Amino acid sequence: MTKAELLKLFISTKKETLKFFDLSEGELNKSYGIGKWNIRQILHHLTDTELLFQGRLKKIIAEPKQVIWAFNQDDWDMAFNYSMESLDNKKDIYALCRELNYELIDKYYDKYYEKEFVHNETGLRTLKMEFEKVASHNKGHLEQIKIALSK
Repeated sequence: MTKAELLKLFISTKKETLKFFDLSEGELNKSYGIGKWNIRQILHHLTDTELLFQGRLKKIIAEPKQVIWAFNQDDWDMAFNYSMESLDNKKDIYALCRELNYELIDKYYDKYYEKEFVHNETGLRTLKMEFEKVASHNKGHLEQIKIALSK
């Protein structure tokens, strides 16, 4: 993906995701499949990952030889009771973090896209690869939300 494609994806997925924070309680409880997360859980996850991505990207840019650790989304879901937890303030946090991550790509892509780091599960990676992951992550979850709402 080019820098321009990444930024375009950031804008479109942010705009589309924000409207789902305003769904009714009944809609937020819809799931895209048996045993799968409901929309509320997905929105909590998207917010938390945008926040985590912000820290990861900044560490990779600022500090040499970073090792980035994976996190278990299901552990976060259980610890913070995503399925029942209110989305108060999450829309604003999501929007701000998505914007901050957009700005990191916009400002630092050209200078640091080849910078390498190690992910504890996937090994050696570049900042370009991580930028693409951050940009694309949201898109997959939007598809899950659309499936849930179609049921």
